[in-house]
Amino acid sequence: MLNNALALLLQALGLVLFFNRFVAGIMLRILKRKTFDECDYSYQPTVTVVVPMYNEGREIRRTIGSLLALDYPAAKMDLVVVDDCSTDDSYQHACAMIESSRGRLRVLRNRRNQGKRQSINRAVMESTAEIIVSVDSDVVVDRVAVREMVARFVKPEIAAVGGWVDVRNKHDNWLTRMQTIKYFFSYHFLKNLEWAFRRVMCLSGCLTAYRRHVLVELHPILENREICGVPIKYGEDRFLTRQIVKAGYPTTMTLKAVCWTAAPTKLMDYLSQQLRWRRSNIVDYVGALSHVWRLNPVIAVHYFSLFAMLLAYPALLMTAIIKGKLFSMMVRQVIVVTLFGVAYWWKARKLDVELVHPLAFIPIALILPVIYALLTPLALFTLDSGSWETRDHDEESDEGAEVESTDGEATATVARPMLDSVAVSSSVPTSQAARAELPAA
Repeated sequence: MLNNALALLLQALGLVLFFNRFVAGIMLRILKRKTFDECDYSYQPTVTVVVPMYNEGREIRRTIGSLLALDYPAAKMDLVVVDDCSTDDSYQHACAMIESSRGRLRVLRNRRNQGKRQSINRAVMESTAEIIVSVDSDVVVDRVAVREMVARFVKPEIAAVGGWVDVRNKHDNWLTRMQTIKYFFSYHFLKNLEWAFRRVMCLSGCLTAYRRHVLVELHPILENREICGVPIKYGEDRFLTRQIVKAGYPTTMTLKAVCWTAAPTKLMDYLSQQLRWRRSNIVDYVGALSHVWRLNPVIAVHYFSLFAMLLAYPALLMTAIIKGKLFSMMVRQVIVVTLFGVAYWWKARKLDVELVHPLAFIPIALILPVIYALLTPLALFTLDSGSWETRDHDEESDEGAEVESTDGEATATVARPMLDSVAVSSSVPTSQAARAELPAA
């Protein structure tokens, strides 16, 4: 009896989610065709692009290079890279890009490892720009991305605009091909409902623009995020977006602002990433229960359905295993994801994007049970984890230095905890400053 009720609940949730994402979302996109992705290219505020960095090595040069090539007025944009005490040569590689930046690049280094969000907060508090663009340190950004995102701030109350995150290493192996389709669905289908009501509940830190005054307003909340007294560093992007929506600000996105990220190529790295994302989902679904019902009722029902599905699916999966019905359940999932793969191919072939084979999505049918049955319970019992599963962050690292470019010269300053810094030398040739390691204060 209980098993049948659970199965009916899951089917009902599945129908609600399917309708919201693939019927209502697409219908609203058609009905709001003229205003769905409204833009104003005459709006060109000052922009600071912030790149939090940890152990990216030489790859950070590729990210910085793409940002220095952005199609946006140079006089209105600057770039800040914040090194979160990398243990490799990432800092040196970032500093080496100063000379070619023509005064637009600053490289900061935290005194100790503080996590992505606090690294971004530091740059936000030091900036005077109207718009802050957050970019992950492993992505390559399209030339027009910042211009396209900024143009979506068509109303003063819009607080954040996200871009489309695509996979850079699509054809590395079966896992990256599978993730390519998953990423595509996430942006082209799954967010349509939230996008239509300007309540996108998760904007990726890979590429998102924010009004600086909103980030400053939320600064105390963002600085003191913890569970059971343990500071946590996972899920900052989802947490920040939810806090913006909770504060009453609209959030939106655009598919015309694109960046490309490197997807995990090893299964264990992928599962580690999914574990971190599962923790983030659980924490924010629970946190949103107190206020999401005050949003548009359609968004509220959709949000509650996602949370219920997250908890109900593992129970149904375990029931299927116990009753010997796992194989038939897996067959149904393979059929469904095959259809999704065909839908991806039908939609993506009309766009100017690099395609993968539609059947590359089939492995997700076999991986989903692992994610739900094992990682969801594991995430639930390890919510107080303060580490990144995909990276080995040191809690305490050597104190570092700040190097920032000026007109043909570099000014080096010692980085103190969080926002304080004191100038200790100047008039150092840029090429020398980029290699310098200054003693900590």
